[in-house]
Amino acid sequence: MFVVVAIVLMMFASPTFAQTPAAPEKPRTLWDEHVLFGYLESSYVWNLHGPGRKETNELRFYDMDAGFTFNMAELSIKKDPSERYNFGYGLVVTAGLDAQKNHALGIFRDDDDAFPFRNTSKFDLQEAYASYKIPMLDVTLKAGKFVTLLGYEVIEAPLNPNFSRSFLYSFAIPLTHVGALASIAPWDGVTLTAGPVVGWDVADDNNSSMSVLGQIAVTAVKDWATSLNFITGPEQAGNQKNKRTVLDLVVNWTGIPKVLLGANVDYGWEKNEPSLVAAATRRDNDATWWGVALYGAYDWTERFRTALRGEYFTDPEGVRTLAHPGGAGNKVELWEVTATAQYKIWRGLVGRVEYRHDHSANDVAVFKLNGAGVPTRRSQDTISFVLDYLFF
Repeated sequence: MFVVVAIVLMMFASPTFAQTPAAPEKPRTLWDEHVLFGYLESSYVWNLHGPGRKETNELRFYDMDAGFTFNMAELSIKKDPSERYNFGYGLVVTAGLDAQKNHALGIFRDDDDAFPFRNTSKFDLQEAYASYKIPMLDVTLKAGKFVTLLGYEVIEAPLNPNFSRSFLYSFAIPLTHVGALASIAPWDGVTLTAGPVVGWDVADDNNSSMSVLGQIAVTAVKDWATSLNFITGPEQAGNQKNKRTVLDLVVNWTGIPKVLLGANVDYGWEKNEPSLVAAATRRDNDATWWGVALYGAYDWTERFRTALRGEYFTDPEGVRTLAHPGGAGNKVELWEVTATAQYKIWRGLVGRVEYRHDHSANDVAVFKLNGAGVPTRRSQDTISFVLDYLFF
């Protein structure tokens, strides 16, 4: 009996059976909860048909200038509220030609600055906000200047499948807001967010009435991430009655390894749109616009990725694009296909080559403006060469 007990004790004392207490996990420090991000981006865009007047690619946003462009330098520091530290904040500063196009009215942009802005600063305060989590209510509050909840694509090009931005990003939705949001997660995988904002890309209110921004985000289904986003409210200067509204649906699916599939659908409308009122050619001055974009990306290796985007966008009254030679009140209908190849060259250095074809779906010339400012082509093709360097 003694021998049996001794053998059992030796077995549990051996390395195979002995249980060494796990070292306690070191608690995260305040600095550990910070997320740093930064990048530099330059590009060369070549229009295969020759750009329009002033070396401009029509109906483009950040890649509107033909030739070489220093697009962006960005530095970002953010911290989300946590159980241990229930406060948070975010600060994002940018510089470059892209930063100039992101200005909110009242921050580096005056009332008389219309796109593409008259010699405004090539520097922007993209985000500056504070946040706080109320533990008892499990509600997170956020206030300040922040990027919009709408859209599949974001301002930071390296975080998008493609270099150029979609028509939906350029014409259907806002970029940033000044205001406050409250978020709550009533069920696992479901987050509700809503709050008042000054408006579309506006920091200095132009009508003394707030808009409402909101989101229903669902991640409860495996491999799926879906969000229904919206914004509604008056956006016209000195007018609190005529509201602009956009409904925005974003879907991502990652059910196949190395594959990303996504979709974005937008539908917007505005009461008594100002350019239609000024044209005085219609009885009904209400505007609508809608579109759909489909995305696909495949990681061939850890370094090499290809991405494809197909998109359709319609502007029935021509007020979002203002591209129809007949002016506001005339339909503009567009589709585009974009193919992007991306390669991680060295550490944070990433190179991209992109081909894009834009086409006027209703055969109206909207591209390649001549010296008199009249569009002469129904299509546009560009090739872009892009270098990004990502820090952190």
